[in-house]
Amino acid sequence: MNAFERVIKRACDFIFALIALLIFWPVMVIIAILIKREDPSGDVIFRQVRIGYKGKPFTLYKFRSMRMDAEKDNRPQLYSDGDSRLTRVGAFIRAHHLDEFPQLWNVLKGEMSFVGPRPERQFFIDQIMERNPDYVRLYAVRPGLFSYATLYNGYTDTIEKMLGRLRMDLEYLDNYSLFTDVKIITLTAISIIFGKKF
Repeated sequence: MNAFERVIKRACDFIFALIALLIFWPVMVIIAILIKREDPSGDVIFRQVRIGYKGKPFTLYKFRSMRMDAEKDNRPQLYSDGDSRLTRVGAFIRAHHLDEFPQLWNVLKGEMSFVGPRPERQFFIDQIMERNPDYVRLYAVRPGLFSYATLYNGYTDTIEKMLGRLRMDLEYLDNYSLFTDVKIITLTAISIIFGKKF
């Protein structure tokens, strides 16, 4: 992707994130109400520091899908299918990727893009880098709301899966273009609409 295409990509990210927020705000309000109704004392928005563009940390936003004490021992834990930490509402919104809506704000701010490698926490990046230092190449692009690796590799609940995701992210990095991004967005949207689990 040349410099002009990168400008176009960023402009499209901003415009479409703004449009999506305007269109889906009623859905987001309903999700927020359901989360608060199930757990009145808990937060609606989950915040977590991830590492993004140029290796800089940023705060990623999601709708909270787990109990407030999900990491009560302060040790990062990976999500897995059937995770007992999920709330009832959280299990539904996570299965349908509705918990990701607040990341539109990250896209709007320029911390993320619609398409790019998923951002990770430093705790897991350190473990990945011990096995494959090429992870640092991902800092060349903004992390994405949608990802080629997530579409085909799903959630990662082990370091081995993270390494597999990295290989796919590097493949994306070597070949990415506006056409590739549109294709990934389209395939992800179709998968979500038809209930594909990933």
